[in-house]
Amino acid sequence: MSKIEKVLVTGKTHTTVSGAGGTSRGHDGSVNIELSSPGNGANPAHVFSAIQPHPTAEQLFAGAWSACYIAAVGLVAKEMKVALPPDLSVDIEVDLGMTGQAYFLQARFNVRIPGVAHDVATAIAHAADEICPYSKATRGNIDVALNVFTS
Repeated sequence: MSKIEKVLVTGKTHTTVSGAGGTSRGHDGSVNIELSSPGNGANPAHVFSAIQPHPTAEQLFAGAWSACYIAAVGLVAKEMKVALPPDLSVDIEVDLGMTGQAYFLQARFNVRIPGVAHDVATAIAHAADEICPYSKATRGNIDVALNVFTS
């Protein structure tokens, strides 16, 4: 796996959950996506709103990855019998960059699980990374940093 020497563009999203699904927002307001999980009849489709200017591929990838990942966090927490706080959030940044003449991606996750013991939150975050299909698809292919915050 190669390290990026020069970042060309970064797609950033901030994802939260609610009882009906969740929301993923681009840092610059170019994407605002209402999220749903498979089988969630309360919100049968993803809704794109307020898209201006067009989101980058990196933002769309970060938004899709964060939707999948935050659902995995919920599954892991439920299995561990840990109540997640209402202000749980995931910030993902996906960089497109170059090393020499080759293009690469890399990602940074900032997982916020306020009020949960740091070791428990870290275990949840890493277990979610193990079961998330986007994380599985990228594992070993791109550099990913996973940071956990509890305050």
